[in-house]
Amino acid sequence: MLTIISPAKKLDIAPVSLALPVTQPVLLGDTEQLMKTTRLLKPKDLKDLMGISDKLADLNHARFQAFTTPFDQTNAKPAVLTFNGDVYLGLDAPSLDENELAWAQEHVSILSGLYGLLKPMDLMQAYRLEMGTRLKTARGKNLYAFWGDRVTNQLTAQLAEHTDNTVINLASKEYFKVVQPKRLPGAVVTPVFKEIKDGKARIISFFAKRARGLMTRFMVQERVDRPEGIKDFNGSGYRFNPALSTDDQWVFSRPR
Repeated sequence: MLTIISPAKKLDIAPVSLALPVTQPVLLGDTEQLMKTTRLLKPKDLKDLMGISDKLADLNHARFQAFTTPFDQTNAKPAVLTFNGDVYLGLDAPSLDENELAWAQEHVSILSGLYGLLKPMDLMQAYRLEMGTRLKTARGKNLYAFWGDRVTNQLTAQLAEHTDNTVINLASKEYFKVVQPKRLPGAVVTPVFKEIKDGKARIISFFAKRARGLMTRFMVQERVDRPEGIKDFNGSGYRFNPALSTDDQWVFSRPR
């Protein structure tokens, strides 16, 4: 079983103090091809393309210009320790021990606009390039066209190493759109997190993102490798709600 999550805009680029085994992104060659396009973009281009401030446009222009390979621990950092948004606050990877990080390495993957697909301990350099960005390249009009079937092929290769071929989709819709579910060897289960108030169940983005991270952490710490195992998740008061669930969308709810 494999769990997939989204990246985050917020990054923690402080050096890692522990000596950890690290890996290289499997699609790094494609990333280098993509960088041939991003390096040509001026700060104003980035501002218009991504709808960001002048300050962020200048920062990410500098990041694209500074991008260099090969990656090592002097110029890059493991992905799961770099992303620092709501999902990753729930996951809290810095507090996982080496055995837990090793298990996550084989059971969790991170979708990325720049890197395509990352394992937790894959080295990466700081960037901002969301999957939904309409960046025109030689492969098409946006990043979905650029990545094509490459991400799906890599997920399929990873799943071949697992007894259970189920994908637990904890990624956002924007990022999961790069995956071709029908070409995967197994089922896709999407956990949905809802708040119940006055008898009505609804998704609140902030809470849902944090819950995705909490569920990922739960699976890593409990070594959950079968879909039914996630039904035991009870982080932050969420419980599996069979009445609201379908075969491929499993709802976890809590009262507010």
